[in-house]
Amino acid sequence: MAYDRRLVSNGNPMEEIVGFSRAVRVGPFIAVGGTAPVDAEGRTVGVGDVFAQTTRCFEIIEAALKEAGAGLSDIVRTRVILMDIDSWKPAIEARKAYCRDARPVDTIMAITRFVNPEWLVEIEVDAVIGGWDG
Repeated sequence: MAYDRRLVSNGNPMEEIVGFSRAVRVGPFIAVGGTAPVDAEGRTVGVGDVFAQTTRCFEIIEAALKEAGAGLSDIVRTRVILMDIDSWKPAIEARKAYCRDARPVDTIMAITRFVNPEWLVEIEVDAVIGGWDG
């Protein structure tokens, strides 16, 4: 079975330069790539505030899912990527507002740095549209 491939952009000029999409939908599956806490002009939102940055990431993710024909209830996996693993609690508090009903599986991890040193968190999600009929 062949599925159409649909690219979702959020207008970031780096998408064309580097060759990436905010999200990609293939059939019922949607992958949303590492989403940083930025505003429409690319400025960091919530500098120094993990909760605010996580919230901004999920706002961007929610818009990408909507453009791909899905919603927060379709999320099946989240990946919370942090600069400091000790900041996991405020990140998960922010995540709850977006994922409580869907209850996706989750991975929380820390890395040594992001491209922008102001970023404290990036979020990735996977979503599947429609139910399982097995």
